Amino acid sequence: MLHRKKNRWLYGCMAGITAISINLATPTVSQAGWLDNILRGVLIWGVQSYQISNLSDADEMDFGKQIHNEIIGSRQGQVQLYNNTKVVNYIEEIGERLAANSRRPGIDYRFFVVDDDSINAFATMGGYTYVNTGLIEAAANEAELASVIGHEIAHIEEKHSIGQMQAQARNQGLLAAAGLDSSQIVQLGVAIAFDYPHSRSDERDADDLGFELLTKAGYAPDAMASFMTTLMNESGGNGGSSFLSTHPGTAERIDTLQKNADDYVADSDYTKGSFHDIGLNEQHYRNKISPLQ
Repeated sequence: MLHRKKNRWLYGCMAGITAISINLATPTVSQAGWLDNILRGVLIWGVQSYQISNLSDADEMDFGKQIHNEIIGSRQGQVQLYNNTKVVNYIEEIGERLAANSRRPGIDYRFFVVDDDSINAFATMGGYTYVNTGLIEAAANEAELASVIGHEIAHIEEKHSIGQMQAQARNQGLLAAAGLDSSQIVQLGVAIAFDYPHSRSDERDADDLGFELLTKAGYAPDAMASFMTTLMNESGGNGGSSFLSTHPGTAERIDTLQKNADDYVADSDYTKGSFHDIGLNEQHYRNKISPLQ
């Protein structure tokens, strides 16, 4: 009898969980008061599940930290952080200057230097931005480097990694009514950082918002177009730069960015040598990154 009662209890729980899953898949107006709380985290068989489209800033930062630990841990040998204090502090200063103008003040932005000669940068959810030593050396000045960091911050602001995560989870058949568990989110986050380039639409959005961050921080408005032009010319297209190969439509984007810069100069109080031209001193920049040379 006791055994049968336990079975009935277990079947009842399973039926209840199934009913909740069905209800989540087809929400009604009457559920609106409590549905958000359910979607943010459902405890099923001891595993926390999340609706990735509804993550709080705190959740996103927590997953960003877990993705970061995975990137520098299990992928050790592929991603090694560069830890020279002078260079790292300099990159952090630039990043914080740009992030001060972010539309997402609840995010704690973090900046890291990757010890890698390839010209590349990337960002993950939750405020984590990574810049290769190769890209730092390739930039002519601080403004050009800031343009790349601003572009990556923009991806975080627009939650592009989360959008990619939703798409990949759907393609891989991982999406369920309850959402994704934490381990799935972390593994998808790592894969997206390395294996899935942003769409042209995401890149255009990041260009526009990155340009806004760049100019609000006082950097020269043509720095983004200038750096992309240099990389494209040196590589003969997209082949010689990881940054360009994972950021599609380079020539078209350069034209748009240059137009943005020209319009900004025409429509603002911009004058050469003013506040808007910080970061153009090449010798100052080379001194700041001297340990790399």
